[in-house]
Amino acid sequence: MTIRLVAMDLDDTLLRDDCTISPRVVKAIQKAQMQGVKVTIATGRMPISTRPYAKQLGLDVPVITYHGAMIQQAVSGDILFRHPIPSALASEIVQDVGRRGNYAQIYLKDRVIAQTLNEWSEEYARIASVHIEEADLPGILAQEPEGVEKILVIGEESDLDQLAPLLNQRYGKKVHITKSKPHFLEIIEGTVNKGVALAALAERLGISRQEVMAIGDSFNDLEMIQYAGVGVAMGNARKEIKQQADIVTLTNEEDGVAEAIEQYVLLG
Repeated sequence: MTIRLVAMDLDDTLLRDDCTISPRVVKAIQKAQMQGVKVTIATGRMPISTRPYAKQLGLDVPVITYHGAMIQQAVSGDILFRHPIPSALASEIVQDVGRRGNYAQIYLKDRVIAQTLNEWSEEYARIASVHIEEADLPGILAQEPEGVEKILVIGEESDLDQLAPLLNQRYGKKVHITKSKPHFLEIIEGTVNKGVALAALAERLGISRQEVMAIGDSFNDLEMIQYAGVGVAMGNARKEIKQQADIVTLTNEEDGVAEAIEQYVLLG
């Protein structure tokens, strides 16, 4: 089956450790596009920190952000698909997390807001190149009728591994909880994930599941890797992700995305 759509995670997949895209990867993506293949990004990041990479690659299709809670046109920012966490539920979760002594920040389209800034927020702002606002979260949420795209809890991996089952038990199917990095516990609306969003995008483009390749490295990529006709795990992926993938490529430092595209997508 010919691959007509490639979806790539951003951090630790498309991006090298220094948050740049290697020339080989850029060349492979551009060659695929020249052959008529649609290429998109599927990330947990917010749109504003995804857009520069979409522009660099010349992507002409919608991109998946917030782990699938939002699909936007890459450059214009027009929203095609949005599933926020209801404000009341988001407020309950944020206060619950705070009482347990954990740091959390919320996402409202292209805004990131935290109750109190600390070393976790400073590190996140550096990695994602975004500004984090400090404000009263319950107050902000009370004024936000539509809800929020995402709640991110940042902490030590052992603490997050204890927190996740507690949140799952309490909030059940109302939210989807996943991890993108060892220190990031990501919470989005319960009916969406990268796999759901990728399926919606493929349908919009008239592309079958078997004609989709998805490339990722972490737990938040699992659903799209399972959905795709060809699921690819990076060489630096968690072992649990490699076990679920059809193919394991090279690491993000070894141009793994380019390797997968060159071997399974490019024609001639």
